[in-house]
Amino acid sequence: MRQTSHVPRDVLAERLLGVAELTHAHWFFGNLYEVQVKVPDRVAGAEPSSELPRSPFGAGSPGRYYVPLAPLNAPAAIGALIAGWNRPATRASLIVAAASSAAGAAATAYVLRFLNPKLFFSPHPLSENERRPLLTRWYRVHAFRLTASAVALTAIHQARTNRLRNR
Repeated sequence: MRQTSHVPRDVLAERLLGVAELTHAHWFFGNLYEVQVKVPDRVAGAEPSSELPRSPFGAGSPGRYYVPLAPLNAPAAIGALIAGWNRPATRASLIVAAASSAAGAAATAYVLRFLNPKLFFSPHPLSENERRPLLTRWYRVHAFRLTASAVALTAIHQARTNRLRNR
């Protein structure tokens, strides 16, 4: 027999899964767009100007796109795992979602700390010889982030579907 649960913990898990799904979709499609149009190549090679400053939130920088939702990715997925732990049918999906989200967040922290400042925010663009190895590393880490966001989004969707089936 199926039951509808209105336990505050279940309601919290549902809301956190909704937030996690939205933020991970935002993250995935933003990352996919960046790689398809080669945003890093464009931004890394751009000369500084008064119209296009080389800053994290200057025109052309994807930072402005990510700031509103990206910080919620991992906390929402981890919060959904904690709040939804009492449902064995969704536990595995929630673990995968939280782990993938955390791994993607760690890779993003690496990119933001060690790659982006050199590539995008130095006073002047790097020479092609300096830029190419950094861009190669950026794209490799970005492929990992894109994969992590896709896995997290798929796992979140699976958890939400399982929760609906087991009501």
